[in-house]
Amino acid sequence: MDFFFFVGSLYSYLSVMRIEAAAAGAGVELRWRPFNVRAIMIEQQNLVSRNEAKIGYMHRDLERRAAHLGIPLKPGMPHPVDPEQLANRVAIVAAGQGWCPDYARAIFSGWMQNHDTPGDPEQMKALLSELGQDAEAVIAQANSEETKRAYAAETDAAKSLGIFGAPSFVVGNELFWGDDRLEDALEWAKTH
Repeated sequence: MDFFFFVGSLYSYLSVMRIEAAAAGAGVELRWRPFNVRAIMIEQQNLVSRNEAKIGYMHRDLERRAAHLGIPLKPGMPHPVDPEQLANRVAIVAAGQGWCPDYARAIFSGWMQNHDTPGDPEQMKALLSELGQDAEAVIAQANSEETKRAYAAETDAAKSLGIFGAPSFVVGNELFWGDDRLEDALEWAKTH
């Protein structure tokens, strides 16, 4: 199952924190695929940031779902975040090197539980060091043209699959959108 997520998506947090255990329990193999949902939403003129009522609802809904799922959350996290897309490009590097699950949990936990700002260069260096990575080398690779092209390619792949939001789960040609569809996607992966 392909797991499309975006550092900056509120609901991606819930999936990032529970998807590995859920997939293992279902016997489903995962592929972590960071992509630029912000670019897709801008292209589709689906701009949540201009709808204060929806933003308020999303923050409260996230609090309820996190409590229901037993996932720690400190309300009032900064949003939107990562305007330069550094956190997401680091996710591309991490996915290519096999440490994306640990990175994603760390970056989302820092954001949602400690109100760290994803994409802040100094916070990024500290987080990467805590993960045992060479922070300077990872950031340099994340800023490389090769990684920028890979990030754009993942975004194009998401668009070609009809993805319009994050998190999204894809099994074959079947698309499941939203953290509340994780179990449906895993069930589909097991039975089809």
